[in-house]
Amino acid sequence: MRKFVFSMGKVAIGAAMLAALPGAMATVLNFDDLPDGVVSANYGGLDWSVGGWTAFSTPVAPYTAKSGQGRITNDFLGSDAASLIRFGAAGQTARFDGAYFAGLGGALLSFELLLKGQVVATSATLDPSATPTFLASGYAGQVDAVRIKSQNHGEFVMDDFSFTQAVPEPKSYALLLAGLMVVARVARRKSAA
Repeated sequence: MRKFVFSMGKVAIGAAMLAALPGAMATVLNFDDLPDGVVSANYGGLDWSVGGWTAFSTPVAPYTAKSGQGRITNDFLGSDAASLIRFGAAGQTARFDGAYFAGLGGALLSFELLLKGQVVATSATLDPSATPTFLASGYAGQVDAVRIKSQNHGEFVMDDFSFTQAVPEPKSYALLLAGLMVVARVARRKSAA
């Protein structure tokens, strides 16, 4: 009967492989690291290319930042379609938690959450004020894009945009398991020799 002995090297290899597995990653974009001006198309690993998002850090009431000084706004009198934010490359999904908003009353904000181009959920409505207020998505499922809807784009700011990247699909875990089995087989052959 062969005895399989775990060495520290084998344990370290297994731990490194598990650590390399991309898991769920909570992220809050506070926009404090952006220079004033147009938000880059891939800021924070998201796709901002559809809209006319602009960052600024100068204090201006009622456009109050929740944290730090940075916040973003959409084009004045822009359309809802132009406020689309995608969660990375095609096929990437996330659970969108929500964001803080401040601005002029009457801007009436809500989220449309999309998956493969279809609206899967809509949030409650928020009437912004000078006090930053969190608007929750109200949806725990996976989405690939979020659209900020408003009657008056450009009359609100957004801060602390919060989301959690999706964990890998089950086939990714199967691939990891297959890799660990190969490492175990090689280790057994070496210990038997």
